[in-house]
Amino acid sequence: MRFPALFVNHGGGPLPLLGFQPDLAQHMKDVVQTYLPPRTPKAIVVISAHYEADPVEITGAEYPTMLYDYSGFDPKSYEYQYPAPGSPKLAKEIQGLLASNGVESKLNFLRGFDHGVFVPLMLMYPEAKIPVVCVSLHASLDISKNLKIGTALAPLMEDDILILGSGYTFHNMRAFFGPTRKTIQASVEFNKWIKDTILNNSDTKVMIDKLRNWKSAPGALVCHPREEHLLPLFVVAAAAAASGDATTTDGPKAKLVYNTLPSNENGETTTKMTGGISDHAVTGYLFA
Repeated sequence: MRFPALFVNHGGGPLPLLGFQPDLAQHMKDVVQTYLPPRTPKAIVVISAHYEADPVEITGAEYPTMLYDYSGFDPKSYEYQYPAPGSPKLAKEIQGLLASNGVESKLNFLRGFDHGVFVPLMLMYPEAKIPVVCVSLHASLDISKNLKIGTALAPLMEDDILILGSGYTFHNMRAFFGPTRKTIQASVEFNKWIKDTILNNSDTKVMIDKLRNWKSAPGALVCHPREEHLLPLFVVAAAAAASGDATTTDGPKAKLVYNTLPSNENGETTTKMTGGISDHAVTGYLFA
């Protein structure tokens, strides 16, 4: 059976779990019941913005540990546990899929769940019973190499596996703590471009070609001085584009599932500070 792929904005460190980003946390709680099939996926493959390696790595542990890859937060945020099992068998399968697509990879038996993995999963699947395998980004952040990872993962969608991209469609650390009209406007313009590119292209090749050239989009480099938080979305989009049932005569079945774009066409919005993170525009997507 086929399971959709999903991209979520995972929030700032553990803030969604600490109550500082309640709208984002509620979205991650609701997305399973609202947008995903009623059955649980066979496994979850996570592409986190916080996992980069060269060559690409795949977590291979049977029981992954926790990786608290943040600092300066409430002490209880270093006690979170997400005891989901890994799947060495699936990890080996993924390694084979990557090899078939010309992507060198290796298994990492020590890597634990970073916050790009455990924050959304604690909210989405709190029971922690579904096997989870993480696949890194290619550390070069080369767009073609990372799109190829998504293409390689496409068959997993047909095997009832959830491919979860975990990142942020706006990620400028300086702007988070010092938002300006320029950075907010850039977030609006860039997220409008993402939305149009993913939702309004009937040809998946056109969509992927546009994503490949994302740096020329309005506001792109303000939103992403470094693109590691954007690439998980592109990996998921590439998986959906390459998946057998992801296209019809009307193109990819993509859906907007999270949207903080202001209704004002001029892009005017009030900046709200929640735990030090400003409300720049962000969007999330489902690929059915």
